[in-house]
Amino acid sequence: MVVELISVGTEILMGNILNSNTQYLAEKCALLGLDQYYQVTVGDNYGRMMESVKRALHRSDIVILTGGLGPTEDDLTKEVCAEAMEMELVEDPHTRSQLEAFFAGNIYKEIPDPNGMAPGLILEKNGKTAILLPGPPNELYPLFEGQVFPYLERLQQSVLVSRMVKICGYGESQVEDKLLDLIDGQTNPTIATYAKTAEVHIRITARAADYEEGKALVAPVIREIKSRFGNAVYTTDEKTSLEMAVAALLKEKQLTMAAAESCTGGMVAARMVNVSGVSDVFMQGMVTYSNEAKMRLLGVREETLAAYGAVSEETAVQMAEGGAAAAGTDVCVSITGIAGPEGGTPEKPVGLVYMACCVKGKTVVKRYQFKGNRAKIREQSTVKALDLVRLCVLEYENRSDS
Repeated sequence: MVVELISVGTEILMGNILNSNTQYLAEKCALLGLDQYYQVTVGDNYGRMMESVKRALHRSDIVILTGGLGPTEDDLTKEVCAEAMEMELVEDPHTRSQLEAFFAGNIYKEIPDPNGMAPGLILEKNGKTAILLPGPPNELYPLFEGQVFPYLERLQQSVLVSRMVKICGYGESQVEDKLLDLIDGQTNPTIATYAKTAEVHIRITARAADYEEGKALVAPVIREIKSRFGNAVYTTDEKTSLEMAVAALLKEKQLTMAAAESCTGGMVAARMVNVSGVSDVFMQGMVTYSNEAKMRLLGVREETLAAYGAVSEETAVQMAEGGAAAAGTDVCVSITGIAGPEGGTPEKPVGLVYMACCVKGKTVVKRYQFKGNRAKIREQSTVKALDLVRLCVLEYENRSDS
């Protein structure tokens, strides 16, 4: 079955609010195995809304509309859909009693769903279905999860099972080259790559009669991808971010971590503290932007800075080792570079970044030449630094076990 999503609201069309509903609904419909070919945003205009709804009903089996269900004159979704499907709007006594109770101040006694006052609607006629949902996410999400998802599940004869493999250390073209035989031969499941900042995500999707069959189809593909990329794969859980993977690894190995940052200005620390409970492993972040701060807080030697400069392999090593000593941690990652747009030279161009990771006295240093503007260089540096921590911890543990 084909589903189409229509977001209603001039404020969405003009970019005044972020339309997170479409992403949410698209993901849920994909889980249900519904095909999606179109997503439409239309303003609060009767004629244009009618045109969009009629077109959607012509080319899709199910149309899900969000927004435009409120009480004001520009809330037109019910009227438009009723006319488009040649159905009469009638007053629902139950909904009326709920609204009367709401305005009487008895919301907690009389209304079973206190998330909002705009009820959703499902219209069915001639093999076509229109599902009308309120726009506010705090109303839409529970309504969809509790009532619409089960309704759509009963209609659908198949499901889509999707898993994500997340990789650091390769570009998208490199990943595609290593998977070309699998991609060229794909039927079910399918493989798609997505480029992220300094990461590549691979989605494997299978259509099946049920979830268990879908999992069985996806599993061997995931195993094959992991065998080809090894430790570059940091998770196969879509909800797991790189910082979550790093924090979990540190907890598993019972290691503590600090970060000593220059050009990233605390971005590594900020990513780490995104993770709930990370205080068990992440102890300290030190932003040492100036040479004086590098010497005072991290113990970088003045002669090192004079001989090699702040952006150098030698300084990165001393930052990581000095940061671990200052914070009293097992692990410390350091970053020093030229984020630009000024400050570059022929010998040290903009985008040159050195980073080092010290794990219990063993230090690894890396040199990178990133491209892009200042924000992009800092973001790439942050991702690479987090991945360097992960890889160095894994390497240290492997040496310890051997």
